[in-house]
Amino acid sequence: MAKVIDPALQWFNQKNWKAFDFQQETWQHYLNNKSGLLNAPTGSGKTYALFLAFLMEQERKKKINKGLKLLWILPLRALAKDIQQAMQAATHDFNLDLEIALRTGDTSTKDRQKQKNSPPDVLITTPESLHLLLSQKNAHKYFSKLEAFVVDEWHELLGSKRAIQVELGLTVLKEYAQNRLKVWGISATIGNLEEAQDVLLGVENEGVFVTANMDKSIQIESILPDEVEKYPWAGHLGIKLIDKVLPIINSNKTTLIFTNTRSQTEIWYQQILEKAPELAGAMAMHHGSLNNQIRIWVEEALHSGAIKVVVCTSSLDLGVDFRPVDTIIQVGGPKGVSRFAQRAGRSGHRPGALSKIYFLPTHSLELIEGAALREAVIQKDFEARIPITLAFDVLIQFLVTLAVSDGLQPEEIKPLVKSTFCFKNMTDDEWDWCINFIQFGGKSLGAYDEYQKVVEENGVLKVTSRKIAMRHRLSIGTIVGDQILNVRYIKGGYLGTIEEYFISKLKPGDAFWFSGRNLEFVRLKDMTVQVRKSKKKNSLVPQWMGGRMPLSSQLAYHIRKKLEDFSEGKIEDIEIETITPLLKRQQQLSILPKRNQLLVESFISKEGFHIYFYPFEGRFIHEVLAGLIAYRISISQPITFNIAVNDYGFELLTDEAFDVEEMLSLDLLNAHNLEEDMIKAINETEMSKRKFRDIAAIAGLTFKGFPGKPIKEKHLQSSASIMYGVFEEYEPDNLLLKQAHREVIQQQLEQERLLKALDNINRQEIVYKKISKPTPLSFPIMVDRLNRQTFSTETLEERVAKIQAQLEKS
Repeated sequence: MAKVIDPALQWFNQKNWKAFDFQQETWQHYLNNKSGLLNAPTGSGKTYALFLAFLMEQERKKKINKGLKLLWILPLRALAKDIQQAMQAATHDFNLDLEIALRTGDTSTKDRQKQKNSPPDVLITTPESLHLLLSQKNAHKYFSKLEAFVVDEWHELLGSKRAIQVELGLTVLKEYAQNRLKVWGISATIGNLEEAQDVLLGVENEGVFVTANMDKSIQIESILPDEVEKYPWAGHLGIKLIDKVLPIINSNKTTLIFTNTRSQTEIWYQQILEKAPELAGAMAMHHGSLNNQIRIWVEEALHSGAIKVVVCTSSLDLGVDFRPVDTIIQVGGPKGVSRFAQRAGRSGHRPGALSKIYFLPTHSLELIEGAALREAVIQKDFEARIPITLAFDVLIQFLVTLAVSDGLQPEEIKPLVKSTFCFKNMTDDEWDWCINFIQFGGKSLGAYDEYQKVVEENGVLKVTSRKIAMRHRLSIGTIVGDQILNVRYIKGGYLGTIEEYFISKLKPGDAFWFSGRNLEFVRLKDMTVQVRKSKKKNSLVPQWMGGRMPLSSQLAYHIRKKLEDFSEGKIEDIEIETITPLLKRQQQLSILPKRNQLLVESFISKEGFHIYFYPFEGRFIHEVLAGLIAYRISISQPITFNIAVNDYGFELLTDEAFDVEEMLSLDLLNAHNLEEDMIKAINETEMSKRKFRDIAAIAGLTFKGFPGKPIKEKHLQSSASIMYGVFEEYEPDNLLLKQAHREVIQQQLEQERLLKALDNINRQEIVYKKISKPTPLSFPIMVDRLNRQTFSTETLEERVAKIQAQLEKS
């Protein structure tokens, strides 16, 4: 077999590269017509592991017939250009006449038409664009010569409905290609790689697993504050460490500064420019709401080395080959080990290179995360990506896509759908319901023509209405969210997009920061935010709803271990050594909980009676636990709680003190009647309504409007709410309604992790401490609540400083 892969080995030799074992193994499996999953670290040459195999297969042919042969699926269109350039260079060196094209949301109508009339040999695209291609007439002919299907960054898609688009799309592509299709996924390391392979390849489809077995060297260094405050609070410390960030920027050719939210990106960009105005022109910003042209310019400028530093979000997490990047700075806890390792891999993005990442805490206590991340990366303790199952909204959209194309025969497509991981447990009744729904609108919507989307012609279900077909093609996709508004200067210059809820809070004349510019809000016209430049100093920073990320269970485990090690006198990390005064103060005022302990603290202040729990299970789980405890207490006595949470614990604040020990004896955290109590505690109905709005959009029950003329968010919400009410009253067994309830419980409330958390808690010793004042663990939670209670003539910083001073005196 070695001779078969000689062309690739020779190409590597010409480049003065050495082919890794995993690349050679992948070439051999591919050329033996195997499918599989490739697990390799960022920057290891995994693209060439599959693309060169494809080129060698083409090289062996006497004649290369025209037609689409390779589909390369990417989660982000921003990645497409880099992949295309790498493929074109290799194709040229192999002296092959192959056309490599891109098909994304940015592709012009002219280029799309050209691709339709004369398919390229290789097409790089996204899950959404794949389904648009599947919706075109004669799609089966377009894909009939397909030989290979590769999903890049599969770990990023897994656990989302976009992965289900890939699963469903693959089922028909295999049929169109007469089951000769080779299917490969490329994934970074996650905690459930075997399951990731099962999801991609489908039920009862065997494949090979190739792993790089390359230890990526990651050097993690925390940026330490000169002084550790006795009472930390989230957010304020990071900016104070800018003076320590600037030398790192100046000593490297290129630096990426990762933040967890778009808001933080805007803030850090402003603050660095204010401190170092000489970086103007050498620094840029990159996040998902910016004008695509700006993002493309930033990516190209990084390639060429034209800029020195980029402040960014996860929009630059993925595998773009930014070779010039020397170092990475992570601002604040990344909340997950996999995400941190992925970001570290942006530095030294080539085989064998060292990846250097700095961890910058946003408050002193967060330094524990720096030590925990180092240990978790060494132990390769990465998070799993849990796949979604029985997503009937995506299935309904897919069935209509097929009906828009050449039509579908239910009995032929049914076994294909059931061969996917997502729908392997779908019942015959559920399948029949979906077919009835797209044909007749189900029990509740049968009287309305617009929901009778398909008609039967000789046993084939087709969409015959041009209006329904056009609307469906405009609505293909599973990425949903709040209404997005365009931001433009009054004179027309486009800056990017922003969420409606933020703009709804502004009055004309208010100033806000966006795209690194200080802007004045002029008016909202035709779903466009019109702005002009502003010189006002008190400008707001937009907040995007997707900003909060929960602490992963893997990282939480290592944080608790570091705290326990400190309690036992083991101080092995510079981060822990730095915050020793803070941890000792926690021990003096209360305790540092060990892994087998649940710490509960309480104290009385002018605000009322405070109770703090520290499960260390992440913000989302704590929101549910807090609501659950508050509900269960309220059953025995009338009481009102104010709730605040962070990743380490949560606070219940009430007007009157009560016996906490007696409350704890009520077994408030048992799993008995958990789902029923959870639903009552967190207003599951309202959460389900919001979830149903997204499901309704994916399933095609609501239409978001035409390009440039979107329907207002409140109208979409109103339509979805009316449907929700109709289904609840007249069709309670509606699968989309049931799906909304299930997604709230399983995904939004993380039911599986919640059950594990409760199991952990119920095996822990509860340690209750009456304290005289807030501890270092409770103080950040208290500040989070103050931040949400916005009515005050003082800034948050002034209020916190005053409280800190009072506590340190007492």
